[in-house]
Amino acid sequence: MLRNSAQRRFAPGWPLWLFTLGFLPVLISLGFWQLDRAEEKRAFDRQLTAAQAQPSVPLASLDSPASAAWRAVTLQGYFDPQLIWLLDNRIRGGVAGVEVLQVLRQAGSAEPVLINRGWLAWTDRSELPQISTPKQPEFLYAEVLPPVESGFTLGDNNATGWPRLISRIELDAMAEQAGLPGAPLLLRLREPGAASFTLDWPGQPTSASKHTGYAVQWFAMALALIALFVWAGLRPVSGGNNNNEQ
Repeated sequence: MLRNSAQRRFAPGWPLWLFTLGFLPVLISLGFWQLDRAEEKRAFDRQLTAAQAQPSVPLASLDSPASAAWRAVTLQGYFDPQLIWLLDNRIRGGVAGVEVLQVLRQAGSAEPVLINRGWLAWTDRSELPQISTPKQPEFLYAEVLPPVESGFTLGDNNATGWPRLISRIELDAMAEQAGLPGAPLLLRLREPGAASFTLDWPGQPTSASKHTGYAVQWFAMALALIALFVWAGLRPVSGGNNNNEQ
């Protein structure tokens, strides 16, 4: 017995065309955007690795310290016992605490810098932690931190006294609070010593593979949309001989 095969033709309607042409470019653009983000992360990884691999140099020897992010430096000076900020909501090993940022008056330089001395547990929130300040000049091993994004306000819960509790670093506002001539250079300690607290700095979120995975997902969705468009656009051909032949 012979039976006629059902024939189909590709004839998507205009709603299907609009849906596909509206979403397909968006999905593809998102995929390429994630690929660009992955490349940015890889470039940052290379920059970070290269900077941290270089030997320590005196901070004063850098032509442009502000552009020497992650560079290891040495410097000497004494900490200002008053100008201290406590960066809140810093977690280490599941314990809440603060990072201690303090102005350092450099020896032989009129420009003060801001040093992140490390993490300190703060379990009793009823009063601010007591911060000890070395009385003698300190020789420090530190690294230059990249510029902090601007445009955010300080979460200042202790606006009238010192130390000051903040939820975000904003150097211009901090300089105004401390009466400094301009936004100070921000550094953090690299090696433990008399001036340091806990220095187990968290790693930088630089994984490029995450963004590559997101790109694969967006491109897969774009392919699925094309497959759906083709499947939904195929329609059976009407008419033809429906008689069976024996």
